[in-house]
Amino acid sequence: MGALNSVRKWPYRAAHYSSLPACYCPAFLTHSRLISIHLRKMTEAEMRKVHFHSMMCCRQAGSQYLSKCVVGASLESIGEEEEEEDEKNSAAELSARPKEGVYQIVGTLSKPGGTKPCFAEETYAVSSQKELLSYLLECEIILYNITEDANQIEEAKWAASALHTEIEHFATPKIFILISTIMSWAKSKPPDPEDSEIPFTEEDYRRRKSHPNFMDHINAEKLILKLGKTNKHIFSTYVVASGLQYGAGEGVLHYFFKIGWLSEATAIPVFGHGNNFIPTIHVLDLAAVLQNVADHRPRFHYILAVDESMHTLQELIKCISKNVGPGKIEKIPRENAFLSKELTQTNLDMLLVNLRMEAIFLKETFNIKWVAQTGLVENIEKIVKEYKQNRGLLPLKVYIHGPPGVGKSTIAEKLCKHYKLHHIKIKDVISETIANLEKIVAPKEVDYDSVGEEGEYEEEEEGTNVEEAHELLAGIKESMEQNAGCLDDQYAVKLIKDKLKSMPCRNQGYVLDGFPETYDQAKELFNLEDEDEEEIKGKIPKCDKLITPEFVVSLTASDEFLKNRIINLPESVVAGTHYTQDRFLQSLSLFREINTEDETVLNYFDELEIHPQFFDIAKFEDPENRFIVKEIVKEIGEPRNYGLTDEEKESLERKAAEERLAREAKEEAERERREAEERAERMANWEEWNKQLEEVKRQEQELLEAQSIPLRNYLMKHVMPTLIQGLNECCKIRPDDPVDFLAEYLFRNNPDTQ
Repeated sequence: MGALNSVRKWPYRAAHYSSLPACYCPAFLTHSRLISIHLRKMTEAEMRKVHFHSMMCCRQAGSQYLSKCVVGASLESIGEEEEEEDEKNSAAELSARPKEGVYQIVGTLSKPGGTKPCFAEETYAVSSQKELLSYLLECEIILYNITEDANQIEEAKWAASALHTEIEHFATPKIFILISTIMSWAKSKPPDPEDSEIPFTEEDYRRRKSHPNFMDHINAEKLILKLGKTNKHIFSTYVVASGLQYGAGEGVLHYFFKIGWLSEATAIPVFGHGNNFIPTIHVLDLAAVLQNVADHRPRFHYILAVDESMHTLQELIKCISKNVGPGKIEKIPRENAFLSKELTQTNLDMLLVNLRMEAIFLKETFNIKWVAQTGLVENIEKIVKEYKQNRGLLPLKVYIHGPPGVGKSTIAEKLCKHYKLHHIKIKDVISETIANLEKIVAPKEVDYDSVGEEGEYEEEEEGTNVEEAHELLAGIKESMEQNAGCLDDQYAVKLIKDKLKSMPCRNQGYVLDGFPETYDQAKELFNLEDEDEEEIKGKIPKCDKLITPEFVVSLTASDEFLKNRIINLPESVVAGTHYTQDRFLQSLSLFREINTEDETVLNYFDELEIHPQFFDIAKFEDPENRFIVKEIVKEIGEPRNYGLTDEEKESLERKAAEERLAREAKEEAERERREAEERAERMANWEEWNKQLEEVKRQEQELLEAQSIPLRNYLMKHVMPTLIQGLNECCKIRPDDPVDFLAEYLFRNNPDTQ
């Protein structure tokens, strides 16, 4: 929430933007979600600052747009030469502009303690509406975006109302801009019932009728416009009705871009008939509209922000499919759209809207340096490039080289699974090509009842030349017959090149398994076709970067190691392959022969400065190649594709939980087993100890008894007779002290003294 203020010497301004979401923020979006923004009132000595409230995931391109805009630049007319110059300017050139007189951004983060966006000068926390209002009162321009998060509608209405009550205390005039959506027009009656092709314009905004799910949006629009009528010179309000936004992350259309990119479906779905017209605008063009509103303060307070295109849903998705996906579309019932977890009700409402709109006021009044004035279809190459850069979706191309039996295919499969790449094997490519060609040349039976529904597939296949397909198929089969099932280099290179140029390989990338095998094959496959240009520009041939691998992995192993590995393979694995004794030794000998000359396939990549990475398989005693794959992954780096899907995450979590439970159960069983063994061992030890103790006692008893025999004999012979007599005398006399008497008696009658 914020505003923008001008200063005498420099036209310093700041703006407050609210609720600019990850895929929809117009002027500043890639790493922080934009809830609101304002420009603070400053002196000449201070910098121009834009305040963002609750930044979370803004797009980088959009955020840099406002931070690099010179305040008041849109007031200057754009000449033809300047337009041409602007079209050539890259993002790097834009970032090189001086910071004098441009916006600088401060604000709050939606997640306290989060990373400060690179475009933000300062971040701070706002704990209450009172505190927020104090920031708004320091601003000249306040922007709220309610196109993505409906929860921002109430806050936007509160902010406008709170500012309206403070009009008398404004230090400078203020502008409040509400970024709304054309969905508030969704149920409007056509301007001319007799001509449905006449588009809506800004002049028709009083007759607009909202989609039932966007009633809060139209009510907010009406309130904002009403509050601006009290004192237009002090507090003016604007509503910018934005079309379906795309650019960088692609917004609602990201669903279709992602389906096409992942190449998991044979066709991209079109919900319903697909003939509904969808007004659109690039997020940077929407940002430019907001910049113009801030600079111009136009007389018209309701502005349509749509580009010049009038494309249907079918045209948009067909364009996406052709440039990102499989090239085909499939019409499905509208009801099936609700089965998708990635599309919300709001997304579906916007995709199914049917409106023809023309932004006449915008074109006649504003000076916009358009990014995509003619819409998505005409600028699809630029849009796809933005999409890949902002999503970090870059193809990863790997070539694996090595002798037969070294494990190329196994390692390639693991790399493809890890990086989500396409495994390219010459055998599979040949089989796939033959199947596709046979399908093309086969006579087609037209089902006229379903032409209306499936016509999209037929339309896409109209460009296929049946005669060329028939000729190529015949050539492939003839070559394989003449070469005992193998294919001439001429055809092999062509099929592999076509495969590498296919959209899936261009999107995600590939792992090329063992082909090309020779220098000539590599040269024919990867070199540019214009040989004259190569000879002129340099000795080293220029390669086709679209299909040339970035990483070359060479797996090495000795002949003895490879022979032992093949010998130890199960018979079921060897049967029907080239790993039989004769064929394997022949293949190994041929590989060594073609890789000992000066011109090898690895030399070709060295010439292109794509230096191979060598890995000795024999160093890793791992039949499943897990360690070698980890080493290769370490060299290649992180994946460049989409992360795991929700289903994959759920599957991995379930698998991890099952493994954890199994591990815990195993550990518990092992613990119980150990305790039982220890218990049994303790009992056995206790019994053994008791036995030994009894034996010791017995032996001690026997020893004592043996040692006591002489003493007993002595006592019985010399002591006991005298003692018995003494006891008898004691019994007769009964002395007062029997013990003294007995002792005295024994002393007197001691046989030794006698």
